Amino acid sequence: MRSDVDGVVTKLIILSSRRVMPGELLSRIYSLKKDLIVKETCFGAEVSGKKGDVEQVVREVRSLDPYGIFVKERGFLPGDPRRCRATRGGARPGFHQIELEAERLPLIAKALSEYDMGALGVRREEVGALGVDRFKEIIEDTLKDMKM
Repeated sequence: MRSDVDGVVTKLIILSSRRVMPGELLSRIYSLKKDLIVKETCFGAEVSGKKGDVEQVVREVRSLDPYGIFVKERGFLPGDPRRCRATRGGARPGFHQIELEAERLPLIAKALSEYDMGALGVRREEVGALGVDRFKEIIEDTLKDMKM
């Protein structure tokens, strides 16, 4: 089941910005005066409402920091018994995935910013296999250093 039942969608707005604070994010959302359900989360906000309204909010808040605000669609409506903590207990399924993704967002933001500024990817030389003689030399040097 998707969250677009009856034209209602839910988006997770994940904040990974050095320029925008959570309060600013929520203030911007509320200032748009849309008929939405807005929930502050530990990662930013969850916004539910008519598709057009939610998409407008997403465009507006992403304009605050295009590289530091990420958006993800929520797959189930709030309160869905298959996903709701009230009926299942514990963390909502997907919470730990968002937690893992949020740790990597600063790297993604940096890469997107550099890409837009024209930075090219770094090419690395292929490193061949380490020869047996060189490996033995490394071990001997390490053992010698440990004895000192």
